[in-house]
Amino acid sequence: MINGLLRKIRTGAERPELTAFYGCLYYVYMRPGEAKVLRKGDCIDLPDEGWGQLLLSGNSPRVWSEWTDAGTSHEERQLKHRAKKIARPVPIPPELVRLLRRHLAEHGTAPDGRLFSGGRGGPLSESVYGRVRQLARGMALTPTQAASPLAGRPYDLRHSGVTLALNAGVPAPEVARRAGHGVDVLLRVYAGCIDGHEHMWNGRIEDALKDGD
Repeated sequence: MINGLLRKIRTGAERPELTAFYGCLYYVYMRPGEAKVLRKGDCIDLPDEGWGQLLLSGNSPRVWSEWTDAGTSHEERQLKHRAKKIARPVPIPPELVRLLRRHLAEHGTAPDGRLFSGGRGGPLSESVYGRVRQLARGMALTPTQAASPLAGRPYDLRHSGVTLALNAGVPAPEVARRAGHGVDVLLRVYAGCIDGHEHMWNGRIEDALKDGD
C-alpha cells in the first residue's frame, strides 16, 4: 500500500519531487521535521547498488510561533532527544537510495542544500506536503481504505516503517536507534507489533538450542 502511495505521488501533477520526502519517512523512519531539513551533504553514501547511508543532524518540528526566535511556526533544531551537534547515522535501503539519486538528478536542491523546499526555495510547509499526500492517498487506496485511518497523517508512514522492521524481526534496540527513539518508548508504542510472534521466537530458540547441542 505504501509503495502504491509513493508511486501516485511521483506520477501526480503536484509536487512529484516529494516522493523522496515520503520515502524518507517510510524507509528510514524519519520524522517529517527531520526530512524537511535533509541536505545533500547529509547523504554521505548513495551507491549505484546496495544500501547507502544518511547522517541526520537536524529537525524542524512545528511549534507555536511565540516559542521560536524568529517568530515562525518552524525552527531548525537538533535531533529530538539529542544534544546539539550530535548526529544519527542511518543505513538506507536500495529503494530509498534510488529515490534520492533520482531526486537529486531531476530536482536538485534549494540554495542552502536542502533536498525539499517550499515555494521559491523556502521551508517546506506542512500544508504543502500534507496536501500532496492526501491527493495521492485518494488515488492509491480503495474507498474502504480511504475511509479508514490508514496513512491518514504523514507521520503514519514513519509508523508503518517501524512496524515493518519490528515484524521482520529486527531487534527493538536497533529499530529504536535508527528511528531516534528510546527503546522504552519504542516498546510501549509498538508493543502490538511484537506480540503474537511466539511461534516464530520459539522456533528460533529451538534452533539455537540445537546448535548448542
